[in-house]
Amino acid sequence: MTNSEISYAQQLVGSAPENSLTLFDRGFMSAELFSSWQGGGENTHWLTPIKSKFRYDILESYSDYDHLIEMPISPQAQAQYPHLGKTWKARLVLIPSPKGEIKGFITSCLCPEKYALKELVDVYWQRWEIERGYGELKQYQLVNKPLLRSLKSDGIYQELWGILTSYNIIRLEMAEIAKQHKVEPLRISFVNALYLIQDEFIWSDTGAPGAIPKALKELRDNGKRLILPEKRKRKPYPRAVLKKATKYPSRSRDKNATRS
Repeated sequence: MTNSEISYAQQLVGSAPENSLTLFDRGFMSAELFSSWQGGGENTHWLTPIKSKFRYDILESYSDYDHLIEMPISPQAQAQYPHLGKTWKARLVLIPSPKGEIKGFITSCLCPEKYALKELVDVYWQRWEIERGYGELKQYQLVNKPLLRSLKSDGIYQELWGILTSYNIIRLEMAEIAKQHKVEPLRISFVNALYLIQDEFIWSDTGAPGAIPKALKELRDNGKRLILPEKRKRKPYPRAVLKKATKYPSRSRDKNATRS
């Protein structure tokens, strides 16, 4: 309640291993944090998504979507951390979306010859896959409810390990279903697999232990109904900015029209 997430992140400066890239959420955008993080070890780099209102000046362009930029440091940050100066630099990678919005990230991996654009973009999308995993765990498996009941630290750790273990069991079973039906694991619906496996757990609790292997085989056979349609390949979209709709009603009138 009294400390920001950035203040807690600053306590981890120097803990990242050498030759590593740490991915931060956009809420951790801080020139002081990122400069300290980068200076905390050898090749300890960072990457973070950009915010919607993002101010910068392009110093050098490597491609249409890859730039070296300079960003202003707020007067408040300058007063608190005078060593930062008035500006700081980063590498900006822009990713146009089908809706016309421009998204992307900034990173301390400045050299395009050493840090290839494609590899950085792959890491960025991998981050979103991890976020999707957290979302599945919290929203569907835990139904958006806090389920930690223990009042002791050892009990909390035990509950957390139980939650993570059960999540990975579901994922493992999804992989087996995908292997049996010869499709990619990402085409198996997590939500439907979760409900199906939960039903099997309820049945197995009351059934004979010897019948579990047969039930498991039937579960994987029935997993065919969990297969999602194959995603369509997106066509490349030119760089564009989506025109925002006005909040207020407007009415246009023909200039050549005359009143009756």
